[in-house]
Amino acid sequence: MYDPILHVVLHEPEIAYNTGSAGRTCVAVGAKLWLVRPLGFQLSDRRLRRAGLDYWQHLQWEVVDDWNALVERLADRRFWFFSKTATTCYTDIVLEPSDVLVFGGESKGLPRSLLRDNSDRCLKIPIRPEARSINLSVSVAVVAFEARRQWAARQD
Repeated sequence: MYDPILHVVLHEPEIAYNTGSAGRTCVAVGAKLWLVRPLGFQLSDRRLRRAGLDYWQHLQWEVVDDWNALVERLADRRFWFFSKTATTCYTDIVLEPSDVLVFGGESKGLPRSLLRDNSDRCLKIPIRPEARSINLSVSVAVVAFEARRQWAARQD
């Protein structure tokens, strides 16, 4: 297995297919996928495996029972919280290896308390007002590949 250069957290994800697709992206960029319970599906769900295709065997992933368990496991890392209500764009910050990218569940997003307590670390992916939101797995891909782009640009 690889040493993860990034950590992607899905806080209470609801849809197996999105989680599988996010896992596939994590393999592609070298990130570890973290799932914070409760989950809206069973880990044995065939849709989870189908979305991840044969990449799932290469994915580093872990499930934690709650937010505090995650914070304990990823102590001393920098967390970024994604929300459509944030005012700072994800491209306006410098992402570093070992950063933690936190995304909320599909229908509720992140808890308001997390966003409030971490307001200086909240980021948005700008979208047109006609769109209520973008797909969770798409959001993960957008930001994870931006991190890789930034790192490559700094090596030039």
